[in-house]
Amino acid sequence: MSEITPELVRHLGVLARIQLSEEEVQRLTGQLDVIVDNIAKVSEVATPDVPATSHPIPLQNVFRPDVIGQTLTLEQALQNAPDSADGRFRVTAILGEEQ
Repeated sequence: MSEITPELVRHLGVLARIQLSEEEVQRLTGQLDVIVDNIAKVSEVATPDVPATSHPIPLQNVFRPDVIGQTLTLEQALQNAPDSADGRFRVTAILGEEQ
């Protein structure tokens, strides 16, 4: 027995403020009915003793600890820069900004 009717789809379209053609109503009626049937099937096998999960395999953090390692000195960081001044990279002004 179908729970989704064309009238219900039209009503949902009005609530969502979506103008649906008759062809769309017919297509969505069938699609939504299949979705509701599939949800009902899942509900049949979902029992209280089966915990809900978001992933089939338990997830764990795969990132390394955030530990400060060897860093570049100011001179090393600027050694290949085309231009630098006062310990900073010097670049041309962009977007018409004047300095």
